[in-house]
Amino acid sequence: MAAVSVVYGVLFYLAIAVLLFGLIAKIRQYAKTPAPLKIPTTPAPTTRAGVGLRMFREVVFFESLFKSNKWIWIFGYMFHFSMLVVLLRHLRYFTDPVWFWVVFISPYAAYFGFLMVAGLAGLWARRVLVDRVRYISSPSDHLMLLLIISIGVTGLSMKFVWHTDIAMLKAFFIGLMVFNWQPLPVGFTGDFILLIHLFLVVLLMMVFAFSKLLHAPGVFFSPTRNQVDNPRERRFIADWAARLDAQKPK
Repeated sequence: MAAVSVVYGVLFYLAIAVLLFGLIAKIRQYAKTPAPLKIPTTPAPTTRAGVGLRMFREVVFFESLFKSNKWIWIFGYMFHFSMLVVLLRHLRYFTDPVWFWVVFISPYAAYFGFLMVAGLAGLWARRVLVDRVRYISSPSDHLMLLLIISIGVTGLSMKFVWHTDIAMLKAFFIGLMVFNWQPLPVGFTGDFILLIHLFLVVLLMMVFAFSKLLHAPGVFFSPTRNQVDNPRERRFIADWAARLDAQKPK
């Protein structure tokens, strides 16, 4: 087996470990961080079922972003929805046999890659052209956008310009899953683009849990979204405050 296949196999194992441990550590940190105040963004639901519905609308439809800025919502939704479709299409490289619905969406899902890159380009243009957004944008914001755009562009290049051996690529990933390593396709222009694409994916997996991209699970821990608006019906006491009250001498 070529050394490059071994290197990429090790990189993917390492990236998966970093991603999982990073996500677990961050989610644990989010869960343990106290919410000292009742601060749901109004108008807010007054029941837990209403909170669940609100979170559903926020995660699926980006409701608050739609209300605040339609242009950002268009580019943001274009990117996130297209990325979801592209990721679902990539399940064909990790399943054998391929699930029927993945086969169904595959001919169309490839074109969502263009929408994904277009959405990212719009979000990047906002950080460059809008003064107040450019002022608060850090180099890491631009690097994250460049990284994800590069992943999209290299993926589209392999689909429509320089092709690679898909069968070998699938065998490589299924081999990693069952600890039976198989070689990567190496030797053609498309294979070189593939190596760049895979390296960028590894890089994204490693930095994901330590970047602003972690808003994906973070939205579920936002007190402005996950709290019930019932301060008049029920007194809100944070866990840490309740413990302090319990320790006070009677």
